[in-house]
Amino acid sequence: MINFFKSLYLTQRFFLLLFGIAVGFLFSYWIPFLYAVTWMIVVLMFILLIVDISILFRVKGISAERILPGKFSNSDENEVKLKIRSSRNFKLSCEVIDELPVQFQKRDFLMRFMLKPGQEKEVSYFVRPVARGEYHFGRLNIFTSGNLGLVKKRNTFNSNQMVKVYPSFMQMRQLDFLATDQRISRPGLKKIRRIGHTMEFEQIKEYVRGDDARTINWKATAKQGNLMVNQFQDERSQPVYSVIDTGRVMKMPFEGLSLLDYAINSSLAFSNIVLKKKDKVGLISFSNKMEFLLKANSRMSQLDLIQEHLYNIETNYFDSDYGLLYSHLKKQLPQRSLLMLYTNFEHISGLKKRLASLKALAKNHLLVVILFENTSLHELIEARPEDINMAAHQTLAEEFEQNKKLILMELQKHGIQAVLTKPEELSINTINKYLEIKARGLL
Repeated sequence: MINFFKSLYLTQRFFLLLFGIAVGFLFSYWIPFLYAVTWMIVVLMFILLIVDISILFRVKGISAERILPGKFSNSDENEVKLKIRSSRNFKLSCEVIDELPVQFQKRDFLMRFMLKPGQEKEVSYFVRPVARGEYHFGRLNIFTSGNLGLVKKRNTFNSNQMVKVYPSFMQMRQLDFLATDQRISRPGLKKIRRIGHTMEFEQIKEYVRGDDARTINWKATAKQGNLMVNQFQDERSQPVYSVIDTGRVMKMPFEGLSLLDYAINSSLAFSNIVLKKKDKVGLISFSNKMEFLLKANSRMSQLDLIQEHLYNIETNYFDSDYGLLYSHLKKQLPQRSLLMLYTNFEHISGLKKRLASLKALAKNHLLVVILFENTSLHELIEARPEDINMAAHQTLAEEFEQNKKLILMELQKHGIQAVLTKPEELSINTINKYLEIKARGLL
């Protein structure tokens, strides 16, 4: 009986009818015959109410299922499917209220549709998580009402489902093609001219039109009687590391995501490209202490290990110790490697404190420092000042933007490669830099 009353809800139509009855009784004070008519309506409404309840609650009548993917992709639109089936022999009006995880802070979820007799319907909606972790869905509530529409019955399904949000594997798949065909046109991709060729010889083959005449192998040509050329391939099995600064500077938010989450999403997509290019890939995270070091490897299972660790990375709000990073890598990475360092400096003084360690790293490895451009400041600078306060803010914004350019010049002056990128373009610019390094044979 308790469950019956918990599942029973009165509709707006019922309350409108109740309001009409109240108005009828009110006007019956001046029009006496309305009194009897209104009582007849009351009795009729009571009978219809009993009929509507008995029809709706006679059997369950509806089944539903929330279908969640195995995992969500952070910062991407993820689809959630609902399958609903009616076993009634009459049309049902349905309202769906799904109890979304608290991280979404959405309390007005509502879907309405009609179900024909015996119909199975599949509907879907999309959610965009902006933080990694466990997301718990509550009950899937479906309110059904029949043709009379005086009452609604609440049906609940799929209580307490959980899905984990991982770094953006959707972004990784979108950029996957870069490993196999760089000729595909995509906004943001650079066409990089290959300078010479790498030192890794592949084979001698017969010359065809378009081959580089400088690669003709004259000895093989004399032996075969046809023009033969040396064919080279990209040097493989080179160690490449994503180095993620998890210090307080990476907590800065941008469009719902922290800079750390942008770096994590980029690292996953970048690692996938490195593996597809037959290089070894590893992962390092640090702040005021060394948090994690995964040695570079070319196994495809390495991507799963990287993804699992990226899932658990969090910032600890401390200043990062670059001296500790240098001393640790000097012991752990004896082979020259490509280090893609995700970090951020807002002022030239912050860079100068860490410059000695960065220069020491650059002596042993090919270091690329990846910095974030503050696009909000750029928008403020471009806006027309409305008052003196806004003009003062623009002056400060210009100073911060100039600092970024000075940081970039300072790094390049000391032979350290750097990338200054908008957060939303981080993955594509990081991959561009890696492809450029491969094309120029710098590693």
